Amino acid sequence: MSQSVSHKGKVIKMTPQTTTVAILQHGACSECHAAGLCGMADIAEKAVEVATDPYAGYGVGDQVEVLLKASMGMKAVWLAYFIPLLILLAVILGLIALGVAEVPSALAGLGAIGLYYLGLYLLRDKLKKEYIFTIK
Repeated sequence: MSQSVSHKGKVIKMTPQTTTVAILQHGACSECHAAGLCGMADIAEKAVEVATDPYAGYGVGDQVEVLLKASMGMKAVWLAYFIPLLILLAVILGLIALGVAEVPSALAGLGAIGLYYLGLYLLRDKLKKEYIFTIK
């Protein structure tokens, strides 16, 4: 993979089908020297499942690098951030243009985003098949 997003992680579980890797996800605040004082440091551990390579030379406890195509990362950003923003703006502005008050328009916009995320949740198995992680 020439253009990929990589994260360092630790293998925490291996089965014949999947390998689970724990990666640390750092937020922007975690690099700040005052992050400990303001309590805004957001470092979270995420578990990623990768198809097990039967010829791999790694095992539980080993440090590995998890890779994902950069195009898949951009698709995730579109699905998680840009499309919901467009839905929110379209619903709110459309309802206000039709003469609906601002508060009900805003609530309808939030409801529309809720329905969108519910749809993503229901399609999670299909989306999971598109996002293929590999271990380097």
